[in-house]
Amino acid sequence: MVTYSTPGVYVEEISTLAPSVASVATAIPVFIGYTEKGPLLEPTRIDTLLDYVSLFGNANPSAFTVNKDSSIQINQANKFLMYYGLSLYFQNGGGSCYIVSVGNYKDTPAKEVFTKALTALEKEDEPTLIVLLDATALGTVDYYDLCTQALSQCKKLGDRFLIVDIPDGDTAKFRNSIGNNNLCYAAAYHPYLKTTLNYLYQDDGVTIGEAAPKSEEAKSFSLLIGGDNGMTVSYTGVAAAPIVVITASAAIADKNGSGFDTSKDGALAISIAKSSTLTAADLVTAWNTWKSGNAVQGFGIAVNGDGSTGVVAKADQALSPVPPASPADSQQSSTLATLKANNTALYNQIKSSLVSQRVTLPPSVAIAGVYASVDRDRGVWKAPANVSLNGVIGPVTKISDTEQDLLNIDPTAGKSINAIRNFTGKGTLVWGGRTLAGNDNEWRYISVRRLFITIEESTRKASAFAVFEPNDATTWLKVKAMIESYLYSLWQQGALAGSKPESAYFVSVGLGKTMTAQDILEGRLIVTIGVAAVRPAEFIILRFSHKMQEA
Repeated sequence: MVTYSTPGVYVEEISTLAPSVASVATAIPVFIGYTEKGPLLEPTRIDTLLDYVSLFGNANPSAFTVNKDSSIQINQANKFLMYYGLSLYFQNGGGSCYIVSVGNYKDTPAKEVFTKALTALEKEDEPTLIVLLDATALGTVDYYDLCTQALSQCKKLGDRFLIVDIPDGDTAKFRNSIGNNNLCYAAAYHPYLKTTLNYLYQDDGVTIGEAAPKSEEAKSFSLLIGGDNGMTVSYTGVAAAPIVVITASAAIADKNGSGFDTSKDGALAISIAKSSTLTAADLVTAWNTWKSGNAVQGFGIAVNGDGSTGVVAKADQALSPVPPASPADSQQSSTLATLKANNTALYNQIKSSLVSQRVTLPPSVAIAGVYASVDRDRGVWKAPANVSLNGVIGPVTKISDTEQDLLNIDPTAGKSINAIRNFTGKGTLVWGGRTLAGNDNEWRYISVRRLFITIEESTRKASAFAVFEPNDATTWLKVKAMIESYLYSLWQQGALAGSKPESAYFVSVGLGKTMTAQDILEGRLIVTIGVAAVRPAEFIILRFSHKMQEA
């Protein structure tokens, strides 16, 4: 109490309202994996995909092989999926999240760096969901071991939840490998998802087989003009007898002017001024400028020697077939980049085929987005299920009702696996809302577990004001009023079951109720809180019977 010494009027503000509980964020996932750049083993918060690209770079370019039978193979020796995963996460309603980069695209995936990432993550307070995205490339043994480490962290801190993938789709192996500890802090989803995302690739990373897909067999031709210091006109395409026509044109007034025309299939028309003094090098320079804005239709012009020989009008000249290249030459010219200049039609055909290649991703990234959107729109107490997935063509494996019976309810180990299924007219839906502790009456449902995490974390942080306060009835009343007000607001929103507040929750604190005299002597203020969480209606049962006709 303030002691006043000088006569006068003094104003004192007395707080009569109890402290309030501010609900913590419920869906702030952390994604652990490999990135193009960025800080290593440092949890970094981002808000948009643009933030990710700015800090961590783009996707790892994929390598393709285009075969003679039009099939396309992708090299997926190392699956660096972080960029694609973040894209799917934001498409499904995800918001702010954390990124922990464990290396760049030149590294080989290793379990040790993921363990270090989990250690670094333990020091962060805000993340509430863990997604071990790129760890799925380690193999099932290492991945499931990392999952058990993450589960231990979830239990230890009590403020986060793990979303688990099943990399090889072997659910029996998954149940044998994940262990039995802390299962209520995780949920598993199956199967993988085929998304609408396209792979990022570079032209020189697309290898062309012996014959790329095309309607007719392409052949190569060439024509030498002007000798060793002239130029070579080349053609790659389906024309049986391609020709080159060099004509003197009165329409081109500038003696050093030229023009090109590839509008006729298998023919290249070159027009030069009548009094032209063009050299082969001059013509090649003009060609390079012209082709940047026009379709070359398989033709190309290159300088021989120094290109000093003058170019004069000549009659039609047929191009000669080029002998088959040696194996070494074939290796050098077997990429999509070489087709861009020599065969535009085939280049565009292959590009169109590559568009059909779609990225397949573990479901955890989309599910993290679903958690975030459901929490934001409905609340953490709403089960993140019966929700349509965006950016998804469908699950890679269709699951029937009979198959889901064995996934949802596991009488042996009690480890439930949530199915992702495609329904006619509805699209791809998340069709399960159980934790891995599927046989646990207390923690069977994801929404119940995450609601308790939210309540526990929110009240823990809000109660910090009472630390070192007098352990008396005044402090007890403040703490009780604060928590009751918070739980009442949750009940009003529909998070707690019960027709009346006293049926939905209780808060008890005081000497002889929750504490003994010894507890007070030892500085312990103990509050007992009971909450009746709403549970999802997992099984809707409609019972029908015959009603007998009445007179």
